[in-house]
Amino acid sequence: MKKQYLHTIILCAIVWCMCSCGSSGNIDDYNLEVYIPTYATGFRIVGAEGKQSTIIRVTNPWQSADEVETMLFIARGGEKAPDGFRGQVLQGDAERVVCMSSTHIAMLDAIGAIESVVGVSGKDFITNPYIVANQHTIPDVGYDGNMNFELLVAQQPDIVLLFGVTGACVMESKLDELGIPYMYIGEYVEEDPLGKTEWLIAIAEIVGCRKHGITYFSEVPKRYEHLKSLAASAQTPTPKVMINTPYADSWFMASATSYVARLIADAGGDYIYKKNTSNHSLPIDMEEAALLTTQADVWINVGNVNSVDDLCRQFPKFAKMPCVQRGEVYNCDKRRVTGGGNDYWESGVVQPDVVLRDLIKIFHPELESDKEFVYYRKLPNP
Repeated sequence: MKKQYLHTIILCAIVWCMCSCGSSGNIDDYNLEVYIPTYATGFRIVGAEGKQSTIIRVTNPWQSADEVETMLFIARGGEKAPDGFRGQVLQGDAERVVCMSSTHIAMLDAIGAIESVVGVSGKDFITNPYIVANQHTIPDVGYDGNMNFELLVAQQPDIVLLFGVTGACVMESKLDELGIPYMYIGEYVEEDPLGKTEWLIAIAEIVGCRKHGITYFSEVPKRYEHLKSLAASAQTPTPKVMINTPYADSWFMASATSYVARLIADAGGDYIYKKNTSNHSLPIDMEEAALLTTQADVWINVGNVNSVDDLCRQFPKFAKMPCVQRGEVYNCDKRRVTGGGNDYWESGVVQPDVVLRDLIKIFHPELESDKEFVYYRKLPNP
């Protein structure tokens, strides 16, 4: 009798252990702050007491998103998604990743996980050396409405990293159908240069190297703030800065609180267009653009322009502008590749301090006279 009773106790203990080990718990249990960003506003990583799994909560990952939240549950140690969870589930740390943006590639490279990339979008536009060197083995799976899902499935991805511009990605429903988890990386909508970079910690969580991501990122604000202080010490006048050139008959000007406006301010410049207080770029007509350019000391980010002569041919109305006549025209395309891709939008996102240094060299050259440009270049002016 005692032996039977003992067997019953042992059996119950085994059943309890099996149930508790795989117990999902409740979504409300995931309230421990694993990582709360300092600069980024669009994600946070949470966990639960006694659990190895984590949830990445992403909010408003595209422009004009209003109270949109998506979640990714990273299941570890045989744990299941908690009751009440509504989102994507990744089984363990991702080893095979498809990146729909070249910025995601740069982030994986920065944290030492570039070899996890098994598929990309727009391969001809990617500058990353590893992807270029392995272009015959890392396929281009397409983009948005022109996806090659058969090729994507063949890569056996653990996860697909998505981005949205003005709404959810059209790939969502098909990925759900195929059972391939995905997550939005919303660095695109961050206005703080350091906030954009901080998203690499979310990607580091996905591939299982959060600590390495935190270590990499922790040094970036130190370098950035040092350079910002250097720019603030400049004894030369603050230059007025014009940006961009026409696109599809419209000249888009960034918000006064945008990523580019903040970089300009932190580098000791004065962004010339302060009327736009929205959270996105707005078009202005050519007459207003001409007036602004007349007042500018420096003109940057001039699009598909190779030289001052080229600028004058494309936009003859601006040939006599003072900043053009002085040759104070710069482009962020020094690391552009033949296919049209530009490393400014790849590694530049994870090295905002290097971008800032380039801008300081433009606005206050006396402070960085011994440094070479990395992302920017002064347009040739014969």
